[in-house]
Amino acid sequence: MPQIKTWKTRPDYFVMLEILKKKGDLTDDELFSQLKGEFEDLGFKDFNELLLKLEVSGKIRTSSMARGKRRIELVQ
Repeated sequence: MPQIKTWKTRPDYFVMLEILKKKGDLTDDELFSQLKGEFEDLGFKDFNELLLKLEVSGKIRTSSMARGKRRIELVQ
């Protein structure tokens, strides 16, 4: 019998904000792996679009750390 996929009751941006509130500032790799555990079909492109959406709306702040690394923090 094929596995039936159901819709998530919480949107991905809400889960991201919950993770940042609970864990504090994270690197983009750490945050992506946390979200990947909740949403298996989330790709890195979708993750970057989600970061952009939340940063433009003023919910998070991203800053560049080292080459290819970003620090994601929740704006209070």
